Amino acid sequence: MFRRASKKIQRAIEKHNSSGASCSSRLSSSAGSEEGLKGPQVVLENTFQLAPKDSQKFPTKKAEDILKTTFLTHLLDTKYNGDTCKNLTTQITETVKTQVKAELGNNNRFKVVVLVIIGGNTGQGARVASRCLWYPQYDRFAQYEYHNESLFAVGIVYGVYYE
Repeated sequence: MFRRASKKIQRAIEKHNSSGASCSSRLSSSAGSEEGLKGPQVVLENTFQLAPKDSQKFPTKKAEDILKTTFLTHLLDTKYNGDTCKNLTTQITETVKTQVKAELGNNNRFKVVVLVIIGGNTGQGARVASRCLWYPQYDRFAQYEYHNESLFAVGIVYGVYYE
């Protein structure tokens, strides 16, 4: 039923495109109407895999180690400055995200979300909290805190399983 419906949609898009009108939907680019593609297009089916395999669990300890080494290499002798810490926050976030994704490998089903907060350490108290909906059997997080005399940093890596 779905294949017949998708063929009807493909024909409608091709008819629409041949009439001179432009169509910028995602379906038109994936329907095989691009020139230069040869052979049958591979259509992937849903796996309906609702739980990760035992070998695909989110590596919380490795993510925490990645956070720790990244914080120590970037923040060891750093003094707090609002402008430089803004750029440093994005740099640390991207570094941690790429390293955690590399640790997971290509065939994973985890969304990786990285949260890094850097603030000035002037004697005040600060609390960092976050909330989200997740399934506690499969979704995990790792966190690490770093302090020196002029700044504090908190890093959290969420690994949220998606189907």
